[in-house]
Amino acid sequence: MRVEDLEATLRGMAEAARARLPALAKGNRDAALLAMAQLLQARWQEVLEANREDLKEAEAAGLPRAKLDRLALREKDLMALTEGLRQIAALPDPLGRIEGLSKRPNGLRVGRMRVPLGLIGFVYEARPGATVEAVSVALKAGNAMLLRGGKEAFRSNRALVALWHEALEAAGLPKEAVSLVPTTDREAILALCRLELLDLLIPRGGEELIRLVQREARVPVLAHAKGVNHLYVDERADLSMALRLALNGKTQRPAVCNALEAVLVHEGVAEAFLPLLEKAMRERGVELRACPRALPLLKEAVPASEEEWDREYLDLILRVKVVSGLEEALAHIARFGSRHTEAICTEDPRAAWRFLEEVDASLVLWNASTRFNDGFQLGLGAEIGISTSKLHAYGPMGPLELTTTKWVALGEGQERE
Repeated sequence: MRVEDLEATLRGMAEAARARLPALAKGNRDAALLAMAQLLQARWQEVLEANREDLKEAEAAGLPRAKLDRLALREKDLMALTEGLRQIAALPDPLGRIEGLSKRPNGLRVGRMRVPLGLIGFVYEARPGATVEAVSVALKAGNAMLLRGGKEAFRSNRALVALWHEALEAAGLPKEAVSLVPTTDREAILALCRLELLDLLIPRGGEELIRLVQREARVPVLAHAKGVNHLYVDERADLSMALRLALNGKTQRPAVCNALEAVLVHEGVAEAFLPLLEKAMRERGVELRACPRALPLLKEAVPASEEEWDREYLDLILRVKVVSGLEEALAHIARFGSRHTEAICTEDPRAAWRFLEEVDASLVLWNASTRFNDGFQLGLGAEIGISTSKLHAYGPMGPLELTTTKWVALGEGQERE
């Protein structure tokens, strides 16, 4: 498609969506979410057939294992997606609430009303489940979406958007609220970056995609960046718990952004903990890459190069570093972390609270797995992404994070003197 034609197509889609925003905000959005849950259950095989075609082509093209894992839809995904839709539908409507209403000396009552952000552009890679999760979060908050999914998932995304259109119409809402960019051309990403009719652009994918959108966008961007996530095993950690948290964080699903990428171990427990960690990780096919202090305590680990401490593997590879204590752990995370997810394992409340307060990440955990940085797990039903920037959201973005506030004033004829 010619650039001029592509830009005209996107502008037309955006104008159609913006024109229907008032009807979307006032309509029965929860009914659309519940209708989508029913359609997924009834028509899941259609979605799986489209996904199998995508997978077949991606495998032939040599797509890496981590991306194939994100691309694949499975039977178990149906339960998670439908339950997420129902949870979001059950959440309070975020729109129309007036917050902080107060009365001025002249009797004027002022406050902030929750309103949608508007039209959101969503650029994401090979993860078709996000076509359900992201749209459901945006719709709950009264927003329309313009989607540009990864080329590897085009058939899957097209099947899911078709179901969204049926769900919207069943609820009496405009189908223009959800649109899929009709081409997999990379130029479509740049065209979205130039589309000033968007109120917000959210990129979700690899570091290259994030940087491209941040560099080229002419509209506000909320970035879901890489997850270089650490577990710090403190001197007063329960080592059996620490081992379970490390295994869950690294091996439960290694190809996701909240997977564990590095374990920092206090020197006081390194000799006892590291052989246990190595044995358990080896049984699950995990390669350990260790610092010079950790290497003598491990049998099969390889040296970690200095330039890989900030790398997101999304694979069965784990970095291990022995640290002198909490101070060094905090300094290491500050230098190499990506502000995504960080965890501490300790029975010392003072160390835990210092870690919680000082670590700059969108979710900081005490005695829990990094895998909990997820909208569904944190009670949001789903997420549109995990913001690692801070304006205007930090962490998993649910319906509330996709709203803003406008001032409202309720008067009785007051005039300014």
